[in-house]
Amino acid sequence: MDIETLNALRSPSGLPSHPVIFLILLVVTWTLHILAVQVMLGSTALSVIGVFVNDGFMRKLGNIMLNTAKVAVSIAIVLGVAPLLFVQVIYDPFWYVSNVLSARWVIAFIFILLAAYWAMYHRYFASKDNADDQQSGRWSLVASLVLLLLVGFIMHVLVSQMLRPELWMGWYAPGGHIDSTGSTLHEFNLWRFIYFISLSVPVIGAWLIAYRQYLGLHGPNATFSYWVGRLGTRLMSAGGLASLLFYVLWLSTLPDSAASFTGSIWALLMLGATLVLALCPLLNSCGRSDYYIAAVAAVAVLCIAMGREALRIGILHGVHGYNLFDYPVHFDAYSTLLFFGTFIFLGLPAVAYSIVISWESGRTIGIYTASPLVTRLGSISLVALGVWIAQYFLFGFMVLLQGEGR
Repeated sequence: MDIETLNALRSPSGLPSHPVIFLILLVVTWTLHILAVQVMLGSTALSVIGVFVNDGFMRKLGNIMLNTAKVAVSIAIVLGVAPLLFVQVIYDPFWYVSNVLSARWVIAFIFILLAAYWAMYHRYFASKDNADDQQSGRWSLVASLVLLLLVGFIMHVLVSQMLRPELWMGWYAPGGHIDSTGSTLHEFNLWRFIYFISLSVPVIGAWLIAYRQYLGLHGPNATFSYWVGRLGTRLMSAGGLASLLFYVLWLSTLPDSAASFTGSIWALLMLGATLVLALCPLLNSCGRSDYYIAAVAAVAVLCIAMGREALRIGILHGVHGYNLFDYPVHFDAYSTLLFFGTFIFLGLPAVAYSIVISWESGRTIGIYTASPLVTRLGSISLVALGVWIAQYFLFGFMVLLQGEGR
């Protein structure tokens, strides 16, 4: 696939702002998304262990992690929309072709995810009245984890296929015969997939370490809290080292066209970030708080996301000549201001309100009553949402009137 054809597949309307803005937003939002995914996978896996291991603490943690997993799935889905849209904006020639080549799997993605969520809730409802019940719906929980891994693999394939334009024609018309079924998953790198999945182990370890501080180190939960923190420390260290191994195996299987990436600063950044995940628990011995460890782990994942994006840019530009920074820009001031305004004045208060409510209610024994400050934050969020909806219809009405006037 030559560069002229690839550029011809770009959106003729161009971008409403400079590509570097979309690139930064892509990396940041993908980081938030993959953190939620890794918490989702890690908490689901711990829930599965909790229903098969005859250990009181593990069973208790499994029940807690099931609630975490339910929320993490929804957050992962919501946060996954933004990076998906940014990929479609700046990599549209590659992303859409990759989706068409495996169209049936793209459609199946939604139904598989629904089935995974349903299976998770089946276990939840089957055991919610009896916390010691390990039997009811436990195989549904196993099925949920398998299906969640499957949807992750489908997404991995779509991302891999978009990096191989030189193979598209062979996949579309193998042997000269057109295959328009979209029923085949054509390209994957198992070590790459395992690497990103394995990161869920140190990430859920960091989550548990933070959860220890959230529970408190004193009081009736002290023994359980100590056990959770020790488990999180082990998961971070062992999982980080395992991820390091999978990272090296992934780089060793890169195609020749991308082999130069292994010696780049981005590859070293990913290597260092993965190593940091394994060494994070040592910060405890330096007197750092458990929340500090979780924050360092999040920054490490951000560095991994930056390296991942650098590899994609390197392949598409270095091998195929695609320069996303020369994407035509037709600046749209209104949509740009609306985007950042929505993020700052609507998104931040709403997210802050949800976090504060969850945080305070989770630490309250009995009925939770929001403080005046939290109530005011909720009111601000509602007013911001009302203003946003009003401007939406007002702007649409103005456009409609302009159209009628022509």
